[in-house]
Parts: sequence; structure tokens; C-alpha cells
Amino acid sequence: MSKKSNIAKEGRTTAIISYLTIVGCLIAITMNMEPKNTFARFHIRQAFGIHILYHALAIAFSNLGLVWIPVGLFFLYLLLWGFGFINAMNEQIKPLPVLGEYFQKWFTFIS
Repeated sequence: MSKKSNIAKEGRTTAIISYLTIVGCLIAITMNMEPKNTFARFHIRQAFGIHILYHALAIAFSNLGLVWIPVGLFFLYLLLWGFGFINAMNEQIKPLPVLGEYFQKWFTFIS
């Protein structure tokens, strides 16, 4: 068994928890403080980005009176969430389409 797959196996539970709502993401951040796991950190950043982006845009569009846009945004959120969640379940490190690489750069405070 390679070192890379061992790291993914050890961080799998934390990575999966990070996708379970924004609260799950915060719990996963604390779970990954000691010992730090690079696989879990990758997925925590992806999940944190998905959750923050969705909630920020939904609030902004709702406050602008554009109540139907958050419905479409929710389906995009579910699509990205599913992509990330399945990758975490399968112990794969694949960034989300379009925004995944940015999430890794923007959320470097999650270590």
C-alpha cells in the first residue's frame, strides 16, 4: 500500500464530514488540527468553498429581490457538492470544476 493511499484512507472520514453542511465543515476543520492530513485538508477547502459561495450568493440574490436565482443556484450547489462528496468517498483528489483550484488558493488559512 502506498503512502498516498494511506493518507487518503486516514483522512477519508474527516473529508466526508466536511461536505455535510457548513457546520460539518467547521467540525472537520477542528478534526484535522492534530494530526494534519493533506487529503482531508484538500476536501475541507473544497467543501468550505462550496458552502460559503452558495450561502453568500443566495443571500445576495435574495436581498436584491431575485428570488428565483437562488433556486437555480441550489441545483449548481448540489452538483458541485455531489462531485466533491463522491471524490472524498472514493479517496480521490480532484478539484471541483472551474472553482476548485481557486478554493485551494483562497482558503490557505485552513491547514
